[in-house]
Amino acid sequence: MSNEFSDSSALDPEAGFSKTGPSVKQAADDLRNAAGEKARDFAQGAGESAKALKERAVERAQTFKSAATDKATEWKSLAGEKATHIRDAAGEHWQETRDKAKEIHISAEDYIREHPTKCVVSALGIGFVIGLIVRR
Repeated sequence: MSNEFSDSSALDPEAGFSKTGPSVKQAADDLRNAAGEKARDFAQGAGESAKALKERAVERAQTFKSAATDKATEWKSLAGEKATHIRDAAGEHWQETRDKAKEIHISAEDYIREHPTKCVVSALGIGFVIGLIVRR
């Protein structure tokens, strides 16, 4: 059995190439140049990819900003409607309270006119009790 690697000439890197064909050095240079071109292409592609990612991020940010602005406008409108509703309800309640107070005032005046002695004696009694409480 013969081993191809048993001969020292089989380990020669130049072995098997003819003098007219490319040398190992030339092949290594070609390989190095090709690797450099591939590296430049990759770097350029990575740069373009980064640029594309940045553009997509800017587009997404603009989309998010637009959506946030729309929501803020919608919430502002809803808050305005709620404030108007609350203001109207409070105005109605205030008017009802004023009307009731006027009715109580009118009925109190009528009662005092109908029963003046009773009211004066009651006022004196209440004044006397308050005076006793204040002295203590």
